[in-house]
Amino acid sequence: MPAEGFVRLPSVLSVLGVSKSTFLNGVKEGKYPAGTLLSSRCRVWPVADIRALLDKIGGA
Repeated sequence: MPAEGFVRLPSVLSVLGVSKSTFLNGVKEGKYPAGTLLSSRCRVWPVADIRALLDKIGGA
């Protein structure tokens, strides 16, 4: 994962070690960050948000 910037869903899933459906259900439940839409078909997550999530769940 880069030091800063944004990552797409495959990178988030590989770092968290969860499936796509588990992650998307977690977003709906508020467990995971929702990310930001760059366009109608491209959603990204700030690296800072993913690192904070890893710290919160103890994965880092």
